[in-house]
Amino acid sequence: MEMTMCFPLLLLICSLSTAQLQTESDNEIIPHGKQTESQGREPTNASDRQQTCTQDINAVLREMSATLAEQRVEMRHLQRENEAQAAKLRELELQKTEVDKMKQQLKAQAAELINMAEELSNMTARTDVTENQVEALKRDNEVKQVAFSTSLLASGSGTIGPFNTYTPLVFRYIVANIGNAYNPNTGLFTAPVRGAYHFEFYIGAHGHASHASVAVLVKNGEHIFIAYQHQPSHYGSSANGATLLLEVGDVVFLRLWWNARIFDNENHHSTFSGNLLFTM
Repeated sequence: MEMTMCFPLLLLICSLSTAQLQTESDNEIIPHGKQTESQGREPTNASDRQQTCTQDINAVLREMSATLAEQRVEMRHLQRENEAQAAKLRELELQKTEVDKMKQQLKAQAAELINMAEELSNMTARTDVTENQVEALKRDNEVKQVAFSTSLLASGSGTIGPFNTYTPLVFRYIVANIGNAYNPNTGLFTAPVRGAYHFEFYIGAHGHASHASVAVLVKNGEHIFIAYQHQPSHYGSSANGATLLLEVGDVVFLRLWWNARIFDNENHHSTFSGNLLFTM
């Protein structure tokens, strides 16, 4: 822009210098003899040179005016561009501020989601623990529901014994077997859980001079309590019972004494029962 403004000024200076040099040259070239004639024409030549110089100056001024006008237009254009760029810059700054706010919001939401995920994980863990506890309680309740009641013969009537050795008694008629801890095929009761159990047994037989009616309660091969009756005639019976602390897997059953007898029929005289009192 400075070069554009300086060019017309240089042109104006050059025009004035040329005019001055032309005047001096004219004064030097004219012969002495013709000075009088030249002097007569001098005003006219000076007037012509002045007019030419004035025209050159006006032309330069018009060119300068046109250039200045163009520069003003260009300056206004540049000013509008600067204003537009400033507006865009302000808009970008506002967008950047909005983006920063959104980033902060996203960070906050991400932190909240992490907290929610942790809480959900904790809730899931607690739910799993609760479900496990419920299942354990169900199993405990199922295990705690232990009871059985049986009689010796599944049907009909008859006498078992005597034998010359101890013989396990298998009570085959099942009245109840809650928890399935009693096995009617072997006559063995197996403790499913550690706890206190109560057992009762009743035995009977018709009188006989040589053979009594005897049965013994056995825990893991150890004789606990015995029921005994002996009379030479008529029917006789006996009973006994015990509360035992059993560990898981302990076995309880009834054993017929050697050289003894036991009777049963459809009235179920000889019975064996037991149930879990409480766990320990």
